[in-house]
This record gives sequence, C-alpha cells and structure tokens, in this order.
Amino acid sequence: MLSSLRYWDQDLLVWLNNLGNEPYDAFWIFVTQIESWTPLFLYFIGIVLYYHKGKKGAILLLGGIVTFLVTLAITDFTKTYVARIRPNNLATLSDLLRVLKTPTSYSFFSGHASSSFCIVVFLVLCIRKFNLWVYLAFLWPVLFAASRIYVGVHYPSDIVVGALVGSLLAVFGYGVSTYLAKKV
Repeated sequence: MLSSLRYWDQDLLVWLNNLGNEPYDAFWIFVTQIESWTPLFLYFIGIVLYYHKGKKGAILLLGGIVTFLVTLAITDFTKTYVARIRPNNLATLSDLLRVLKTPTSYSFFSGHASSSFCIVVFLVLCIRKFNLWVYLAFLWPVLFAASRIYVGVHYPSDIVVGALVGSLLAVFGYGVSTYLAKKV
C-alpha cells in the first residue's frame, strides 16, 4: 500500500509540474521566494496590532512568532529525520520534471507549506471575529505551497502534510497565546 501511495505521489507531481508553461515560470519563481512576501508579513503584523491593542496585541504577536519558530524547528527536524530526497534530485524523476529550482535539502515535509499555513491560520484565528476578509489570506499559502510543485522540488504529499502540521501548530500556539493574554 505504501509503495502504491509513493507511485501515486510521484505521478501526481509529474502531472501537476508538467502543467507548467514557460511564460509563467518567472511568476512562479517569484512566488516561491520567501523574500517576495516580506510586505505581506509586515501587513499581517499591522493587522494583528490594529485589532488587538496593548499587551494583548503584543502577546498575540509574540505567540505568533514563537509558533512560527517552533514550526520551522519541527519542520527541519522532520526533514533531517525522514531524509526523503527531493524529486529534483532523483535521476528517475528529474528528467520527467520541469525543474526551476535545485535545493539539495530534504523534501518531507514542505517548510514553505508548514510555515505559510502556520502564519495564516494564526492570523485568521486572531482576526476572524473582527473582519471576515481575513480568510482571503489563505490565497498566500496556497500559492506559496503550489509554487513548490511548479518548480519541481516537492511532492504533493510534502505540501499536504506541511499544511496540516503548520495549521495544527498554529491552532495550538493560538490557544496558548490567548490563554496567556487573558492572564495579563
């Protein structure tokens, strides 16, 4: 069964990656770079501080940052422990993929997916009672994570698991942060 899932994952990656088209490559390369999103991060910080003033805002912001850092640490630990080779580094797959980036670190699970979903789920939990438009923020992690398949460096399962881990850690981190905010 596990080998069937592995083949399905590879086949889905090859199919999705080959939907790419050269005129769109520059866009997806831009999207996959974390630096491209810096203004959005600053905007998210501003939104949290706009709706949550004073100590509560500071605690939520600090809680979000700590949750993000914990997510990065768990992601790095898991990548090293599982040691799944990226598809762009496998000779059997690299010839079938449109590889636009060539990272050499491990693949499982996607740090782009875990970190971006962590940030947005935490943000949505902070703001949802004040502004329902905050749900549009999910466009960012979806694009950001999808870019990793487009550039040929992650399997779909890397993305799905990363999104789940980031989301769950955000829910936990938000819970701890709101608990601490009530104590202050």
